Amino acid sequence: MNSNLALGEETPANDLRARVREVLLRRKLTDSVSTEQATASWEQDRFVARARALFYARMMFLTLGLLILAVPTWSGYFGLTGAFSFLGYFTMLLYSVANLLVIDHPKAGRWVTYTTLCLDLVILVVLIAKPVVGGGLQSPLLATQLLFTTLFSILYPKPLAILPPLLALPITTRLDLLLNRSVTAVELLTLLWYLALNFIIVYVLVYLNEREAAAHREVVALQGDLKELAVVEERNRLAREIHDGLGASLSSMIIQAEYILNLAREDGLRSEIRELKATAEESIDELRRSLQMMREDFELSQGLEDYAKTFQERTGLSIQFERTGPQRKLSPDTQLALFRILQECLSNAVKHAEAKLVQVKLDYAEEHVHLIVHDNGKGFDPQRTPRGHYGLLNMRERAMKLGGQLIVDSSPGSGAQVAFSLPSPPT
Repeated sequence: MNSNLALGEETPANDLRARVREVLLRRKLTDSVSTEQATASWEQDRFVARARALFYARMMFLTLGLLILAVPTWSGYFGLTGAFSFLGYFTMLLYSVANLLVIDHPKAGRWVTYTTLCLDLVILVVLIAKPVVGGGLQSPLLATQLLFTTLFSILYPKPLAILPPLLALPITTRLDLLLNRSVTAVELLTLLWYLALNFIIVYVLVYLNEREAAAHREVVALQGDLKELAVVEERNRLAREIHDGLGASLSSMIIQAEYILNLAREDGLRSEIRELKATAEESIDELRRSLQMMREDFELSQGLEDYAKTFQERTGLSIQFERTGPQRKLSPDTQLALFRILQECLSNAVKHAEAKLVQVKLDYAEEHVHLIVHDNGKGFDPQRTPRGHYGLLNMRERAMKLGGQLIVDSSPGSGAQVAFSLPSPPT
């Protein structure tokens, strides 16, 4: 063995696995991530990035706010004098930092960000409406409302979620009227102009957001399809190689066994050659079934019945096969599990149970498929499996892996019954 490989030298495959694990760990995903989970992770990452940008924008506004509080003329214009104004300023600073701390939480991050953004909007409306002269629709801060519409549209691109910034303009107009300010024709034009800009911003950002999300979902779905297609193509390639390589070798072995059998004269030698030929034929049958499953061209009920007939011819064991319920296509893993269970049960009936009759029933129920195998052998105690016998353990592991159920009913002298059930959604 190469000493470097023995020491676990890094290979391209190992590097790829490490990168995949790193990304999955960072996104808090599992190896069996679905398309929906991948999309949700992407949307969460996008929201967190935008919410962090909001935090930095707030810091810039808070810096300007501190400058306004520091200049008497500006603070006097907005009526921000006294300790109450500084208390409000530090309250904004605290909830902005608190918002930053919970941004990464899937639910709390979104709710806290939305709540604090609404508080920012309320403070903006107060600052716009408060000045006695030059306030309301004449305020120089009125343009900031467009920024809030943009932020709400980027972070929460839903109609109801964007409603607060759109209500800021009519609320400002109403406050002007309540404060006995007359709304001039120019101010009315300003209101209409800002409303039009708001609707344009909302339409453009929501439209672009939906296009971006739809494109991402399409790409993720396409990646899943390409991955599945790559698996299918690799299975087909392996099936071709196995068929042309191993299949040809087994066929040659059968032909050579037949030739040697015709030449042999001793009964003992002929018996060994027949057993060798039978083993090769059984191996090539198993190979054909495996290739059919790899190409998803395996029909379960017919495959089980054919195997039961072949097993009966080779062993002399009487096997009765019955199928009930409407037949339907099952997943490759389900078909393989059912076939392996039948193989194990028939093998045990011959090797250990010394049975004379085996009854096999394949039942297609509404939401499950059941395989019941009953033999009239000498039976055994399921709780006392001999050391080194792993048939029952393998069957239970198959059932557990596929979310199925395995029931083994047997006792010494009364035969055995194995009931194997797997979920199978109706077609």
